[in-house]
Amino acid sequence: MPFKDLPADARPREKLIARGPAALGDAELLALLLRTGLPGKGVLALAQELLDTFGGVAGLLHATADDLQRIKGLGGSAKRAEVVAVLELSRRALAQQLRQRQIFDNPQMVGDYLQLHLASRPYEVFAVMFLDAQHRLIAMEEMFRGTLSQTSVYPREVVVRALHHHAQAVVLSHNHPSGQVSPSRADEALTRTLKAALALVDVRVLDHVIVAPGKSLSMAEEGLV
Repeated sequence: MPFKDLPADARPREKLIARGPAALGDAELLALLLRTGLPGKGVLALAQELLDTFGGVAGLLHATADDLQRIKGLGGSAKRAEVVAVLELSRRALAQQLRQRQIFDNPQMVGDYLQLHLASRPYEVFAVMFLDAQHRLIAMEEMFRGTLSQTSVYPREVVVRALHHHAQAVVLSHNHPSGQVSPSRADEALTRTLKAALALVDVRVLDHVIVAPGKSLSMAEEGLV
């Protein structure tokens, strides 16, 4: 049903103005962003389809522009660009809140932070969180792209960046675009190599976190670091 055919007090825009955004459901808020639906499918139904497809708001945060393009009604570049921009702002806001927490000493917190940055990438990315002695974040850098192996990730470059940041510890991370987070033998071997290289300059490897949309795995918790 188009917005104009809804009772005045049920229209998302009017509800938001009169009662605040908390009064709206997820589909209603998303419908305000989408603005229009399709012939035979109102904007509220389109919004609900998006939420169902990606597993709710949390799943939608990990959607890419290519993912959205496959949804009928979002093929147009203008509407899709608006949705992608809002999702990216949301990811950045959440990442900033996580980054401003004083200490990264909890695997779940680290996993949440890294998911926001890496989980939606369609290609494999290797990143390093550089931490101070209190495990506060100094910087996070995406250092390598492509299938990970001991030949594609260069320990010397990781050591150089750790020294540049005066880091006392690091958390290694990469994403699995396949959606699985189980570590491979190559992941384990790479972790051992980097741990040995960084130990030479007194930098501790606290963890190696593997992320995918909606999930993460701490290799430290698995006894692999």
